[in-house]
Amino acid sequence: MTASPVVDGPGATDRVYTFCRYCLAACGVEVTVEGNRVTKIAADKQNPHSWQDFCAKGRNAQQLVEHPRRILAPMKRVGDRYVAAGWDEAIADISARLTALIATDGPDTVGAYYGNPAGFSSSNLIFLNGWLDGIGTRSRYAVGSVDQNALHVVAEAMYGSAIMVPVSDIDACDYFLLVGTNPAVSAWNWVETVPGGWRRALQRQRGGAKIVVVDPLRTESADLADTHIAVRPGQDWALLLALVKVILDEGLEHRQDCAERVNGMGELRALVAAADLDDLAARCDVPRALIQDTARDFAAARGAMVVTRTGVSLHLAGTVGEWLGHVLNVITGRMDRPGGRRFEPGYVDALRLAGLAKTPEHRNRVSGRPMVAGAHSLSDLANEIATPGRGRIRAMVIDAGNPVVSGPDGAALDRAFQQLDLLVAIDFVQRESHRHAHWLLPAVHWLERDDLLALTSNMHDEPFVQYGAQAVQPPPEARPEWRIFADLAIAMRTPLFGVRGLNGFLKATAALARLTRRPGLAFSPAWLDRLMIATSRKVNGRRLRWRDLVRNPHGLVLGPREYGHFTTALRTADKLIQLAPAELVARTRELLAAPHPVAPRGYPFQLGNRRHRHSMNSYLNELPGLHPGGRGNRVLMNSDDAAALGVADGDRVSVFSAVGEVELEAEISDRPRRGLLVLDHGWGSRVFDPRGSEPAQSHGVNRNLLIDANPVDPLSQTPALSSGYVGVRRCAVERAPTLASYEV
Repeated sequence: MTASPVVDGPGATDRVYTFCRYCLAACGVEVTVEGNRVTKIAADKQNPHSWQDFCAKGRNAQQLVEHPRRILAPMKRVGDRYVAAGWDEAIADISARLTALIATDGPDTVGAYYGNPAGFSSSNLIFLNGWLDGIGTRSRYAVGSVDQNALHVVAEAMYGSAIMVPVSDIDACDYFLLVGTNPAVSAWNWVETVPGGWRRALQRQRGGAKIVVVDPLRTESADLADTHIAVRPGQDWALLLALVKVILDEGLEHRQDCAERVNGMGELRALVAAADLDDLAARCDVPRALIQDTARDFAAARGAMVVTRTGVSLHLAGTVGEWLGHVLNVITGRMDRPGGRRFEPGYVDALRLAGLAKTPEHRNRVSGRPMVAGAHSLSDLANEIATPGRGRIRAMVIDAGNPVVSGPDGAALDRAFQQLDLLVAIDFVQRESHRHAHWLLPAVHWLERDDLLALTSNMHDEPFVQYGAQAVQPPPEARPEWRIFADLAIAMRTPLFGVRGLNGFLKATAALARLTRRPGLAFSPAWLDRLMIATSRKVNGRRLRWRDLVRNPHGLVLGPREYGHFTTALRTADKLIQLAPAELVARTRELLAAPHPVAPRGYPFQLGNRRHRHSMNSYLNELPGLHPGGRGNRVLMNSDDAAALGVADGDRVSVFSAVGEVELEAEISDRPRRGLLVLDHGWGSRVFDPRGSEPAQSHGVNRNLLIDANPVDPLSQTPALSSGYVGVRRCAVERAPTLASYEV
């Protein structure tokens, strides 16, 4: 189905109601279209659920659609330039080269990486994995290893499903403990979405609720909180374990829940008994008295929640920190109760569908590390390409991603990409990670396609559905990613999803559509969308129908929030929450036995991260319209640290580590705690002119060039993206901005 635009009258401008697909907030938008061109994107104030966090990212979405360097047709590398080619040539060449590599080195010689935009398409990842299943490759890499894996590891271990993620019940909460999150600028979403979440939390605060923000940086959220706890970077786990210890030692736990809903209470008590409160306080650099007061207040509140986000995840102990946040919610009776965290089943049983999916089991050839959440760690990719031997990755497909900028030690990954026999990039423009690509394939923007994000319906804070209608037609030669993967499977004679006959079915429906001149007869993801609705579960006693989507272009709230689904949704064998998974307890004991963290000689600072309201990842930070000043990112320094180094606001400084160095302007402030440098993630990607006539464009610097790919959190395989050690010095001679340390 392609939804029809809403037209105001004869000759009037078309208005299409859809939702933004840049992040999980999925804000409802009103798109004004004239002559197949987007002229305005505004908040859809008739949307009953998801428009309240509307920001400049969605407002300027057409900038990417109309980017002057947008790839409009398949382009193949010829020498140092690219030339336009047809789809038949592209698919034939890529499939032939991949088939030859597989015949020589086996299927794992073909690797794939996907980025965030792939997750906000109803068809991209399904068909990417279907193609990879058909090939038989297990060389799969995903952006989740940069920021998200800890959550999935914990959900799998405690609840039995990697995607069983509790959502926040803000409107009944009396105590918010926010750890590693800045919802004042980032919205209340990260594998959950709570529209207007920060505004709603502040409304609760005005009614007497308490907000506590834990962050080494005094953020915009911390400015409005009742208490700001400036924890030492990477030591959130120690603070959270200390809170657990106080609650259990003082008998403040919810006795009924701990007895009836959980397994492993004894193991947790034994772990807590082995921890010393003063030692934990010293590790996280938070006063013992403040820890005790926080634990007691949290336990005593009528409705309360711990919320842990990426600020917890991006460390070598991030999975333990994430786990202990869940533990605090469980032992104080906050799961599936008003004001705590609840399970939203959504209109599609995503947990059941995820359980049906075949997740390959595989260990990396070089590191020996297993997959996490269906993919390998980005930290391992460079070595898997560069290390000789059978099974070495010799071909890569980059699907809606920019791993050289998103992941650690991007210079090493850039060098590895240069060694590949084949690099294929599917995207809108040629980014930093694509500069060695042999083929550039044009993708379709979310404004140019329909989407039903049914598999994320359990991540809303209330039962809600909306069909993401297409606003404009894509360029004639752009193709949706699902079709690219289907075409490659057919050309390689490898069955999509490993299912024999499926390729023939796709070919037959396409042929029938051409013969009858009825495009709707050709298979498309719209068929899957209708299937999702036809097999959807009842919500508040109501069965969802396709006509409900058509009649409600602004989206539809399916009823009030329900409680009581959490226990029935558990996928653990005993239908109990596994409070003390063995691997998490063992990792915590390792951390307790380790010496307190000490900065290595020559690198006295830790490198942190922050978010800006209109900044998100490399595929948006490169758009000038989002950053009118054009300055890119700057390094935020504590004023006392800067004074000791003789650095003034606006000075050009060099920030360096054992693996890289970048130069940029310093911003001096009392917001970071001493010893912390804050440098925003996602900047420094160049956008190239594939035709070769114009120089590359770039904004800011890539701070991840400073992060070593090793070590990683042994559970999530996430590197120390927000606690790596660096040094800083004032540049003796002012120099023009550099494009960091890629080898050109």
